Amino acid sequence: MALTSVEETERRLKERLVSLESYRGHVGGEAFTSDWLVVDQGMIDRFAEATHDFQFIHVDPDRARAESPFGGTIAHGFLTLSLLSTLAYDALPGVSGTKMGVNVGFDKVRFVSPVKSGARVRGVFKMTALKERAVSLQTSWEATIEIEGSIKPALAADWITLAIFDEPVG
Repeated sequence: MALTSVEETERRLKERLVSLESYRGHVGGEAFTSDWLVVDQGMIDRFAEATHDFQFIHVDPDRARAESPFGGTIAHGFLTLSLLSTLAYDALPGVSGTKMGVNVGFDKVRFVSPVKSGARVRGVFKMTALKERAVSLQTSWEATIEIEGSIKPALAADWITLAIFDEPVG
């Protein structure tokens, strides 16, 4: 499921394209669920390197096991948040004719439970609103990242995305 190139990302997006009419029908409808993704220590370490956040609870398994309440290392909250993109590529439909998609932001983000190194997570997305503009669609999502075997999710967020078109949206 992990995406490793522009070509693979674009191929994945093309597989999930739907008409604008079909896309509109998802507002308030059923949730979309991604496949599971392993959050391993290597991913956590690479995120620490990219963000310069080397707090021991993320990168020192022995110390985290001995000194933290988590029993080992945990993913950064912002790593968990960042995974929304790849989980969305696996689950969400796109609209035919879209030139590109971008993040607009979040109305709310809550880190509910830590993601322990080695855990599997998945995204669950429910479309809550759609604003149609001349050459774009702004979509609001209720986004949750679940942890396999856990009652509480890792993250709950209200996420806003934008699909941009070359031609006026019809």
